[in-house]
Amino acid sequence: MTYRPSVLYVCVHNAGRSQMAAAYTRVLSGGAVEVRSAGSAPADSINPAVHAAMLEDGIDLSAESPKVLTTEAVQASEVVITMGCGDACPIFPGKRYEDWQLEDPADQGVESVRPIRDDIKRRVGELLASLDVPVQDGPR
Repeated sequence: MTYRPSVLYVCVHNAGRSQMAAAYTRVLSGGAVEVRSAGSAPADSINPAVHAAMLEDGIDLSAESPKVLTTEAVQASEVVITMGCGDACPIFPGKRYEDWQLEDPADQGVESVRPIRDDIKRRVGELLASLDVPVQDGPR
């Protein structure tokens, strides 16, 4: 059985930052990483500006929906990346935790979301390199 690292992305609403990071991880890893995303207070749907910004980069989030953060999701993940969820994320020994300080795309237009998207894409590439996962040709 081939080793497959697992990553969980967590933000408050699971409608923007964590969804973008999860999508880029799936695409840029070529499926070599098990990916989860969740929110401490999930929204009803993906942020429309985030959806539009990701479409510009060739990724369609229309099949995604915000999910609630569970203890099981944290336990099942080796790496937990938080993005503004504060203390809502449970901490378990032996996990790798990172907190990515990113602007919240909530209530922003697509022009404001683009730099957040691009920063997330860059960070995902760095994360994959740290996991020894080759970065595939991405969208666009």
